[in-house]
Amino acid sequence: MPSKPTPLDPEKSAGYQVRRCHRRFDRLLNSYLARHDLKTGFWYYLRILWIQDGVSQKYLSDMTNVAENTTASIINAMVNEGLVTRERDKQDKRKFCIRLTERGRALEGELMHYAAQINRVAAAGIDPAEIDLCLSVLRRMSENLADAFADLSRESEELPSE
Repeated sequence: MPSKPTPLDPEKSAGYQVRRCHRRFDRLLNSYLARHDLKTGFWYYLRILWIQDGVSQKYLSDMTNVAENTTASIINAMVNEGLVTRERDKQDKRKFCIRLTERGRALEGELMHYAAQINRVAAAGIDPAEIDLCLSVLRRMSENLADAFADLSRESEELPSE
């Protein structure tokens, strides 16, 4: 008979709380992006490209933590919407280089204030030192989880094949 799982109160679960908070950030962001007829999925790629334009699809996939085939689909949609171009990399013809169009670049000025506003709303009534501490803790938790995933991936590679 399997043992009963250890109960984990959602209110005390970091994963549950981060997911709930993310969904609320995402829902509010969606409402703003809809005013510009933009899909939420585009936002994460635009944010990366506004920081560093002209990167590979693989880089975008890694930075968004999204599967490469999903990234390719989103990039296709962004090309169709006139937000980015996809060109063969001049140094490595196997890779694609993703660049913002004028429209994609212009959206930064139209949309970034929403991100700042949403962060202000989320932080309302919270001491800035607590926000800094929270961000520090979340960064470290993310690193711990990435390390655990890498360890798990290495372990599965080391398993003998049948």
